[in-house]
Amino acid sequence: MSRGREYDEAITIFSPEGRIYQVEYALELVKRGAPVSGVISKEGVALAAVEVLQNNLEDPRFSKKLFELDTHVATVIAGLSPDARVLVREARYACQGHRMTYDEPIGIESLVSNIGDSLQQYTQNAGVRPFGVSMIVAGVDSSGPRLITIDPSGSYRGYKAAALGMNTDKAKEILEKKYKTDVSLDDAVKLAIEAIKVAYSNGLKPENIHAAVIPTKDKMFKKLSDEEVAKAF
Repeated sequence: MSRGREYDEAITIFSPEGRIYQVEYALELVKRGAPVSGVISKEGVALAAVEVLQNNLEDPRFSKKLFELDTHVATVIAGLSPDARVLVREARYACQGHRMTYDEPIGIESLVSNIGDSLQQYTQNAGVRPFGVSMIVAGVDSSGPRLITIDPSGSYRGYKAAALGMNTDKAKEILEKKYKTDVSLDDAVKLAIEAIKVAYSNGLKPENIHAAVIPTKDKMFKKLSDEEVAKAF
């Protein structure tokens, strides 16, 4: 076995260049996923995800990319949905445990840190592979609206607007060009949808998009109806 092949297969060994190839492969997988986006407004946060139906018999209400974690926080994912379900379940346990222990909703960054710890464990143990998924976690806590991305390595970073999945360069270009700090929540929804429309080049329809908001006023997750998505499309 060549030295390069040895580093390629082992997750517990750094290459001479200081790289962990399996983590990089997971990041490449995320870039092939259907695009998702999130935008912060002073009025709350907006999330949007592409949900492509495999055939006409599939129920369009079923979501594989948008998940409510608690009443005040939600996530959209890019990458492997089965991997995401494991992380979503752990995140929901963390939210419930925090409410039961402290009688208050968990902070967004604290929740993301918990998810990151789980992801990081799968980058240092032999016999496992990294999670093939990245997430945008967004919500409203005591510090206001928050939006944080987290990748398969377990690292995370906060943003005012973010996009993951295929053609993220195009989506980020739109977000950087059109995002304003005083954007309304309705306009944040429109911007989030526009970003994934630009990233997804196969011609989206409103029924292919799932979106949700969490307003600052009541901190309550609300999934947008088909009519509301079509209006913002």
